[in-house]
Amino acid sequence: MKITLRKQSTFSDYISVLKPVETSLLTFIGICSAIIAASGYPSAKAFFLILIVIVLGSAGSNGLTNYLDREVDAKMARTANRALPSGRIVPPQKVLPLIIGLLVTALALAWVLHPLCFLFGLIGVIASAIWRKTISCTFLGMVAGCSPVLIGWFALRPEFDITILLLCLLVAIWTPIHVWSVMIANREDYLGAGLNYFPLSWQVKDMVKILFGLSIILYIFSILIYFAADLRLLYLIMSNILGILMLYANAHLLFSTTSIAAWRVYKLSAFPYLGIIFLTMCLDIWLM
Repeated sequence: MKITLRKQSTFSDYISVLKPVETSLLTFIGICSAIIAASGYPSAKAFFLILIVIVLGSAGSNGLTNYLDREVDAKMARTANRALPSGRIVPPQKVLPLIIGLLVTALALAWVLHPLCFLFGLIGVIASAIWRKTISCTFLGMVAGCSPVLIGWFALRPEFDITILLLCLLVAIWTPIHVWSVMIANREDYLGAGLNYFPLSWQVKDMVKILFGLSIILYIFSILIYFAADLRLLYLIMSNILGILMLYANAHLLFSTTSIAAWRVYKLSAFPYLGIIFLTMCLDIWLM
C-alpha cells in the first residue's frame, strides 16, 4: 500500500497567503497618499500608525480573497501551487485566525486614525470578501484598491478635494488594465477552470480595444493630477514617460493580441507604473 506524506506547512506558506507583493504595492500607494495629503511631511507618529493600518488591512484583505478563492485557484495552473489550493496548509481554515486578527486589528487602529479611515477600511474589506473570481471582481477591485489611498489621505487631511478624487480615479482606471491584462495572458487557464465572465466572455480582439482606451484615460488622469495637486516638472516628465510606456504596451497588445504582450502590460502596470507614479508625486513635493 502506497503511503503519501503531506508536506508540513511553514511560516512562509502563511505569509504567501497574504500576497506580500500585492500587499506591498497597496501599502506603498497608501503611504504616498498620506505624504501627499500632509504636503510632504506627516508626523512620525501618524505616519507609523497609517503604515501599520494599511499593511495589516491589505494583508488581511488579500488573505481573505485567497482563502475564499482557494477552490477555484486549485483548478488553474497559474494559481494551483499557492499554499491553500495545493494543500500545503490543511485544513485551510487554519489561516482564518491570522486573517481575522489582521483585519480586526487594522480596523480598530483605523478608527483611532479617523472614523472615515475605519469606514473606508471596512468598505475595502467587504469588497475583498465579495471580490473573488466573478464578473464583479474588477469593479470591486477598484474599491479595494482605493481603500488604502483614502485611508492615507483622510488620516491626515479629513476633507475631500479634487486631488484625492483624481488619485482614486487613477487607481480605479489602473485596476482593469492590471486585472484584465493578466486574464488575457492566461485566458485558456481561466476558461479551463470554468470562469467565463466578462471580459473573458469577449473575444480578445475586443478586450484589447477596451484596454487601449483605458490606457488613454489613465494618461489623461495622470496629467490632470499635475494641475490639481500643483506639482512641478519632475512629476510632469515622469507621468508623461510612464503614460507613453503604458500607451505603447497597450498599442502593441492591440495589434498583436498575444499572451506575451498581455503579460508585459500586466507586469508594467504593477510597480513600474503605479508605484513609480505615486513615488514621483512624493519626490516632486519634497523637491519643491
